[in-house]
Amino acid sequence: MKIGIDFDNTIVTYDEVFRAAATRCGLIDERIGAHKRAIRDHIRRLPDGELAWQRLQGHVYGRGIADARMFDGVDGFLRRSRAEGCSIVVVSHKTEYGHHDPERVNLRQSALDWMTARGFFGDQGYGLSRESVYFEGTRADKLARISALGCTHFIDDLEEVFADPLFPAGVARILFSDNQHSTLTSPCIVCPTWRDIEERIFRDRN
Repeated sequence: MKIGIDFDNTIVTYDEVFRAAATRCGLIDERIGAHKRAIRDHIRRLPDGELAWQRLQGHVYGRGIADARMFDGVDGFLRRSRAEGCSIVVVSHKTEYGHHDPERVNLRQSALDWMTARGFFGDQGYGLSRESVYFEGTRADKLARISALGCTHFIDDLEEVFADPLFPAGVARILFSDNQHSTLTSPCIVCPTWRDIEERIFRDRN
């Protein structure tokens, strides 16, 4: 198997980082929930909210990523994949620089630094190589990369990725979401946790 995985909000969760940064900037208070979506929706309703949200994203995905954490279960999944001899590739739609980021932090390098610090690369960690991580500038490029790599499975948190007509046929679609009422008309496996993803993929294999 060759398993492709999205990066932002699939491997790494930013909820705590968004909440802390938005609070520091005075954009939210304690009444707003901790989930990124609730924070985003609240900020966008503010005057010049879309600009404020884009600036916040630029910070969180850049310098703020150092404080982000892996979703529970990613560690076990990656170790299981390595033990089973599965190939893992990370394919993410990620621009090189954030919109409205005056510091011009390289978001791709920040992500690689985060992965390095958490043992993604090298024999002592999860065994991935930097050459197995692909950051693409558009969703179309991301889907073309998934096809070119010959992925058998792809894991993503966004339904619209799997609904895109350019998503390659024959690739098992695994939606990482706690929304069990997916509106996708194409075949899609919805898993609310990484442990569910691990169980489903390796149950099907065995």
